Amino acid sequence: MRDFLALTGTAIAPHGKTTMAPFIYDLQIADGAWGITVSTPHQIRVARHFGHRRIFVANQIVGRAAIDQVFRALAEDADLDLYCIADSVENVAQLVAGGERAGARRPMGVLVELGLAGGRTGCRTHEEAMAVARAIAASPHLALRGVEGFEGIVWGAPADQRTAIVETFMDRIAAVAGACDAEGLFADGTVLLTAGGTAYFDMVADELSRVRIGAPTCILLRSGCYITHDSVVYEKSLELLAGRSPTAAGLGPMEHALEVWAYVQSRPEPTRIIAALGKRDASYDDLPVPLSWHRPDGRAGTVPAPMPADHRVVALNDQHAFLDVPSDSPLAVGDMVAFGISHPCLTFDKWRVLYRTDDAYDVIGAIRTYF
Repeated sequence: MRDFLALTGTAIAPHGKTTMAPFIYDLQIADGAWGITVSTPHQIRVARHFGHRRIFVANQIVGRAAIDQVFRALAEDADLDLYCIADSVENVAQLVAGGERAGARRPMGVLVELGLAGGRTGCRTHEEAMAVARAIAASPHLALRGVEGFEGIVWGAPADQRTAIVETFMDRIAAVAGACDAEGLFADGTVLLTAGGTAYFDMVADELSRVRIGAPTCILLRSGCYITHDSVVYEKSLELLAGRSPTAAGLGPMEHALEVWAYVQSRPEPTRIIAALGKRDASYDDLPVPLSWHRPDGRAGTVPAPMPADHRVVALNDQHAFLDVPSDSPLAVGDMVAFGISHPCLTFDKWRVLYRTDDAYDVIGAIRTYF
């Protein structure tokens, strides 16, 4: 990812909700990340508690308590560089009221959010977006800092239409940015143009890098899952990405760095294995994939063996994984199986502590999460 950013002249604020692990945030910042993205007031508190001062809230801040918390944070910490998004004049009015209650001495950075029809948040039309942008720019307690969107919701569209939808969406972001610039709505400084989950960050970088307005711009990606990758949904999406982007393809494939290990606890039938892994242990957007196995016999230096062919998870319960296996499978009760997962965000949140290992699977550290 670092090489991709350098080649495309873009920046990244990794989505901290993926890991909620300040240890990983620190690694990302040390590796050149622009800042950390979060979604909720709790996540803002975690990032601030662990010393992060540039925070992008990729969400609407709503409710008096949450709004007051953010303005207090801005008042308490002169070095805090915090941004949020808005997609309605009603939310802007609530933010303005919060600034007035706080007697805010410096404005909060706000970006107008665009969205997709039938999707999640975000203004659906150019006119709605401009109304929100004008409302932000009109308040002394807010500063219009850019235009934002999230294209990842396009997964709900037919596969053969997704890239065209993303291209059109980026064009809409560019059009709103141009109109805001023409009206002089942006606050002084660099304008943020930001989108980019994990599946289409190549298109975001390519399309938004073409935007030309009077102010300097920063193209800000927000992928969170790139840090560990996965073995199913993002593995598939990155294969498609490499096919679209010669730049990304030239950097080689991402490798998964997140596995959940579980014991074989039962082999009640020759072709059925039950492993001690379930929905409480790993994400289930898609079923986990058995990658390797190990027989813990106490011999130092033994490394896991690749999982033989035709071993697959067919169902998950709360605490159990059902595997179909060949009748001659070598797996036995007490063996350990490494599972690759689908969607890291919903695996990290199952664990308060995750272990770091070297290539030989010796534990070299631990990572605490703060969900």
